[in-house]
Amino acid sequence: MKKLFFLMVMTVLLMLTAFGASAYENEEFYKGSEGTTINVFNWGEYISDTYEDGMLDVNSEFEKVTGIKVNYVTYESNEDMYPKIKNGGASYDIIIPSDYMIERMIAENMLKKIDVNALPNYRYIAEEYKNMYFDPNNEYSVPYNVGMVGLIYNTKMVEERPTSWNALWDERYAGKILMIDNPRDAFAVAQKILGYSLNSTDEKELSDVAQLLVEQKPLLQGYVMDEIFNKMESGEAAMVPYYVGDFVLMQQVNPDLDFVYPKEGVNIFVDSICIPKCAQNYDAALKYINFLLDPEIAMSNAFYIGYATPNTGVLEHPDYAEMKENKYLYPAEDEMPDVEYFHNLPQETLLMFSDLWNEIRIYGTDNTHIYVGFGVVAAIAIGFGVKKAVTKKRREYWYEFPES
Repeated sequence: MKKLFFLMVMTVLLMLTAFGASAYENEEFYKGSEGTTINVFNWGEYISDTYEDGMLDVNSEFEKVTGIKVNYVTYESNEDMYPKIKNGGASYDIIIPSDYMIERMIAENMLKKIDVNALPNYRYIAEEYKNMYFDPNNEYSVPYNVGMVGLIYNTKMVEERPTSWNALWDERYAGKILMIDNPRDAFAVAQKILGYSLNSTDEKELSDVAQLLVEQKPLLQGYVMDEIFNKMESGEAAMVPYYVGDFVLMQQVNPDLDFVYPKEGVNIFVDSICIPKCAQNYDAALKYINFLLDPEIAMSNAFYIGYATPNTGVLEHPDYAEMKENKYLYPAEDEMPDVEYFHNLPQETLLMFSDLWNEIRIYGTDNTHIYVGFGVVAAIAIGFGVKKAVTKKRREYWYEFPES
């Protein structure tokens, strides 16, 4: 289906080119910055970047239309991106953080304002993704992709369809359970089981969550991020909590995979395009944002990345109808899970997250009780050379527990 769609798109593009027409809207808007360079900082595997199978290389298309060279660099997580912008070690014109990180960067005066009225294609942003909690006046961000976290499982390996996050603690699947290698998302699973908010700052609650995650460790095959694709597509593991967009891509490879939003509730997120204060080419940045909102470009990204889109030009396009009917990306109203956004947390709580995650990873599988002792934990983490690993989307990292 994906290949067929992109072949159709490319056929239309070739026809338009043959008749001397532009395939993209607002042609005049893109003039005036020819010969300049724009520095883009984005997640890995988070933009359509190839012409194979009829897909669109978005950055190459932007360069052709605008005459602006794109210097494209990727990062592994919000927390990897943040210090590079905060410390001013590099200058980027475009970044695409997640909601809670945008909230933090706004509070710390790290973003430039965006005049969305100057973006012709902003009209394609659905109303439900405007005035979000992290940018209530639409001054600093433009929505890019939307997703939720759920439970991926192999129907050939799991005896019955899971309905709860507790399935990740089911001893029947010991050694076949994968856990997301991201403290905020891993904590979220346990927080939902215990009935706590994903934005809790309560020390006891976070300690309870960490203890539950330690109790899970004897059942785990390992912690994963990018390696999840190989593990789940090949049938090496039975279940894992992960992002719905990535599940959609995995299921195309392994039809035995299925997905469920657990009854306790899930995290929902919106990643958005921003212009950091360090930007050197503001005009080119506006052009880049507008280009990403073009329905043809947004459609290419939507199919390539696999996440839900906030772009009405895509949602209303007949060629997107099959994807829009995907019950996982776009659940019916009566099937929509309880959702909660991550918010930016106080620095003290962020430190607590880091310390507890390090302690969870350091302990073996003996269900040792978690002790919230920040100085001690930090010292242990330094002594063992433990590196905080906070990420979302795709990252090449795999940690496997040694055989006992």
